[in-house]
Amino acid sequence: MSEQPAPAAESVTEEPAQDEQSKPMPTLLEQMGGISGLIYSSVPIVVFVLVNYVFEWQAALWAAVGVAVAIAVVRLVRREPLQPAISGLFGIAVAAFITIRTGSAKGFFAFGIWSSLVYCGAFLISALIRWPLAGVIWSTLNNSGFKWRSDKTARLYYDVATLVWILVFGSKFVVQQWLYSEDNVGLLGLARIAMGYPLTAIAIAVTVWAVRKADKRLAQLAAEEEPPAAPEPA
Repeated sequence: MSEQPAPAAESVTEEPAQDEQSKPMPTLLEQMGGISGLIYSSVPIVVFVLVNYVFEWQAALWAAVGVAVAIAVVRLVRREPLQPAISGLFGIAVAAFITIRTGSAKGFFAFGIWSSLVYCGAFLISALIRWPLAGVIWSTLNNSGFKWRSDKTARLYYDVATLVWILVFGSKFVVQQWLYSEDNVGLLGLARIAMGYPLTAIAIAVTVWAVRKADKRLAQLAAEEEPPAAPEPA
C-alpha cells in the first residue's frame, strides 16, 4: 500500500501590522488627557484657593504643588498620558516661582493672565497678516497644506475661528487682570476655571465648523477644476 503524501502545511497568514499612519489621530480632548485630565488640571487651582482662604499663601502654594505632583504620580502609575501631567507641573512650577517672587497669593495667577494676552496678540497678528492662526495650526497638525489660503471664502472661515480665539483669550485677560488688580484671589480662581474649558470648548467647536466648511469649499473647487470625461467611442 502506497504511502499517502503528507498534507502540505497550511500557510499561516499573518495580518499585516497596522500602519501607524492609518491610526486615527487622537482628538484634542484625548491629547489633553480626556475628561479626567481636565478635572486633574483644575484640582491644584481649587486647592490653592481653598487653602489660601484658611491659611497663608505659603501653605496654599505648597499644597497646590503637592497635589500637582501627586496627580502626576497617579497618572504615571495608571499609565495614563503624561503630557497633561507634565504640562500641569510646568504651569504650577512657573506659578509657584512667580508667587514666591511677588510674595502675594495673586501671583499664582499672573502667568496664566499674561499668557492669555500673548495668545490673544498672536492670533490677532495672524489675522491681520492674512495667515489666520486657527487654520495654520490645524493644517500644521494634520499636514494638510495651506491651499485654503488661495481661496477667499475658505480663508474667511478660518478668519472667523481665529476671531473667536481672539475674543476668548482677550476676555480672559481683561477679566482676570481686573480681578488681579483688585487682589481678589477667590474670584481669580473661580474665573480661571469658569473661563477656561467652557470658553475653550466654544472656540474649538467654531474651529471644527471652520475646518469642515473650508474642506467642503476646497472639495467643491477641486471638482469644478476636473476636466469633463471624454465621450466613449461609438
